[in-house]
Amino acid sequence: MDQEEIQNVAFTIILHSGNSRTMVHEGFELMRNGEYEKAEEKLQEANDELTAAHQSQTSLMQKYTSGEDVNMDIIMVHAQDHMMTTMTLREVAIEMLSLYQNLKQEK
Repeated sequence: MDQEEIQNVAFTIILHSGNSRTMVHEGFELMRNGEYEKAEEKLQEANDELTAAHQSQTSLMQKYTSGEDVNMDIIMVHAQDHMMTTMTLREVAIEMLSLYQNLKQEK
């Protein structure tokens, strides 16, 4: 696998992870405004973007496990970091949505 192909995968992961991160932050704003259904929809859209990022990662892993030489460079490390932190942020957002909804019910 050549370096250009690896970089294309990395930038695809960064693109989808970035889109997802933006959607998660939009979900936070919707939560603050009490728009919980819209926030939930936004977090699902964020998950769809993360799924696309993960599929790119999986294709790379499949090539690696098939014996192809996959040289990691700094952009791929950054892409992986970006995806994992966004996944964590989305998980936190899901918990926050639940907290917001529970607080509303208690009022």
